[in-house]
Amino acid sequence: MWMSTVARSALPALQRSTSLTRQALRACRRLGPTAAPLPPCLISLHLRGRHTLESASLPSSRHLVRHVRALDDDRQMEVEWEDGGHSLYPFTWLRDNCQCPLCTLQSAQARTLLLADLDIHTGVDVVEVTNDNKVSIVWPDQHISVFDAEWLKKRCFSPAARQAMQEELFLNRRYYWDSTLRIPSADFDEVLRDDKAALTWLLALRRVGMVYLKGAPAEQGQVARLAERIGYLRLTFYGHTWQVQDKPMANNVAYTSGKLSLHTDYPALHFAPGVQFLHCINQAKEGGESEVVDGFHMAEQLQREDPEAFQTLTSLRVDFTDTGTDYCDFMLQSKNCIIDVDADGQVVKINYNNATRDSVLDLPVHQVQPFYRALKAYVDIMNRPENVVTYRMEPGDIVTFDNWRLLHGRKSYISRLERLRHLEGCYLDWDEVMSRLRILRKAVHEDL
Repeated sequence: MWMSTVARSALPALQRSTSLTRQALRACRRLGPTAAPLPPCLISLHLRGRHTLESASLPSSRHLVRHVRALDDDRQMEVEWEDGGHSLYPFTWLRDNCQCPLCTLQSAQARTLLLADLDIHTGVDVVEVTNDNKVSIVWPDQHISVFDAEWLKKRCFSPAARQAMQEELFLNRRYYWDSTLRIPSADFDEVLRDDKAALTWLLALRRVGMVYLKGAPAEQGQVARLAERIGYLRLTFYGHTWQVQDKPMANNVAYTSGKLSLHTDYPALHFAPGVQFLHCINQAKEGGESEVVDGFHMAEQLQREDPEAFQTLTSLRVDFTDTGTDYCDFMLQSKNCIIDVDADGQVVKINYNNATRDSVLDLPVHQVQPFYRALKAYVDIMNRPENVVTYRMEPGDIVTFDNWRLLHGRKSYISRLERLRHLEGCYLDWDEVMSRLRILRKAVHEDL
């Protein structure tokens, strides 16, 4: 089962727990000639290259310090480890991060040493390894700092150590997919009451971008209950939660029965919600099937097939707008790239909603046609049948997904008085979701 595989790769210690299989997410696969050879712990999955479900949250073996010395000319401390590795730590960074009670408020894990009081050109008087495998430093003013070996090892400045630490903190690796995806699923009640089930749900949400929860009561209020499992709801101009139904004089195209093209929600905000929940309370008798694509995977395809279009969509800022009245009246304007990339060129966010893309287009006239060509190329890739997952929500189903990554849509439907389609939705931000994921990961590990 898919979640038992996640547990073996992301939470190896949990594989001994028989209760884990009860919350297991069902397998999702991506088949194709580009599938990479799999390690034994992922043998039931077909993954593409670097986009794996493995987690950097693995418990590490204890690291022992063999020797430390001060490199005065370089103003760095060198640590030699028992396994033969070496790490370098600048004097300034060490002094800035002294863990003693005078420099750090341990109850808040917050620095109390003022930057104004930090000598950024400090040297050291003495560095040595203590009997309990800690590193002690005596500074020129005779202040003493003591560092735990594991603490130092995790903060090594080598490229590999930095990458591992960032992966542990942010879980940035993704599993890319296409129409062959079998959407991971979990039990709604188990996620609410069991930390291991909640952790596996959030890990899958982060890695895959989408998880189905089954068995929720077919009544309003369930997305708010689920959000409370994480933290709190994101309030927007449509309220804390919102009802997707046919509405007269609709203030959003979602509140009609027509087809919704693939989109992300709320690009009219400069900081769009990161996670979305949608709960099916009542489904239409005819139509209303949901569609979803992996926007990061589609961006990768665009970059490979049409680098010029990719460059256009990652560099030109496009205007979005949203005007109306709901929770309160609103008149939004934003400027976003369709595809956001980080400093390393990795795709981190998609901003696209054709309904709220503004007629204002703040571009030089010679860039207008290239922009349309690039956007059309991206949308055409998204709409290829081999890239689209289609599913039908039934009462009690909740779909949870990454709104920065996935583009979702809906087929048109026919409303009947005896069976009106009704979904309830809400938003959260990734900051809250990742916070809860880290807390759950720590709690689950400590309970073993």
